[in-house]
Amino acid sequence: MSAPILEVPVLETTGLGVRRRRAWALRDCSLSVPAGRVAALVGPNGAGKTTLMLAAVGLLAPDRGHVSVRGTAAFVAQDKPLYESFTVGELLEFGRRTNTRWDGEGARARLDVLGVPLGRRAGRLSGGQQAQVAITLALARTPDLLVLDEPLANLDPLARHDVMRTLMGEVAGRGLTVLLSSHVIADLEDTCDWLVVLNGGRLQVSGDIDDLLAGHLLLSGPAEAAEGLEAVSATGTGRHATLLVRGDRALGPRWSTRRPNLDELVMGYLRSPQAAALPGPAGVAR
Repeated sequence: MSAPILEVPVLETTGLGVRRRRAWALRDCSLSVPAGRVAALVGPNGAGKTTLMLAAVGLLAPDRGHVSVRGTAAFVAQDKPLYESFTVGELLEFGRRTNTRWDGEGARARLDVLGVPLGRRAGRLSGGQQAQVAITLALARTPDLLVLDEPLANLDPLARHDVMRTLMGEVAGRGLTVLLSSHVIADLEDTCDWLVVLNGGRLQVSGDIDDLLAGHLLLSGPAEAAEGLEAVSATGTGRHATLLVRGDRALGPRWSTRRPNLDELVMGYLRSPQAAALPGPAGVAR
């Protein structure tokens, strides 16, 4: 039997806790995101997603625990802040003057391919173009970790597709590690290979998406037969029940079984805040 392949983590947190006034926005959060992965960060509003991102890039000091990034990190906030009176070219020049690591040539080439005019003011760009410019400015810093807070928010379907397609091209070309949050699971299914679920300030799920999907089943059957079965979550109407369970189960002909999709896995855990699917003490291994 071959030994597991250890994946080098780019982002690690240990016992991370962040307090907001009298409440914990994030508590006891320990996770690893391996190099070269595109990690989806999901959870309801107020779950602590933005808090985790701000702590990861050093914009928020934790009250407990610690966070470390292997290399450098770049962050794009949800509102994609750009100086609206600056032209795109002026934004690139501003970035060059304020960053010690700066790939201006690559940024210009990327915007040229995207058809974003350097002479246009940022405030006159479309929402999709503003998102592309914000991500381009972050990539020009040549980070090892790119953190994106709701990068597809308020974009139309075509702009969403274009942003994700060009972002995945950068990931493939650079070996970049990405942590991005989104409320739309469909935006993440074809692009992300690592999943982090936060709920109520606590970490619920962290791991390789393929492994997580392969380690769960969705069961459908009679509600009376569901009593006593250990499940992550259970839903149903009347006499029918649907259960998300870990591992493989052989429950007889009254039950139909299949692997869940990403949305069903995420929703199953969010419905049950007490449930968790977290890596063991061996850390990130494959």
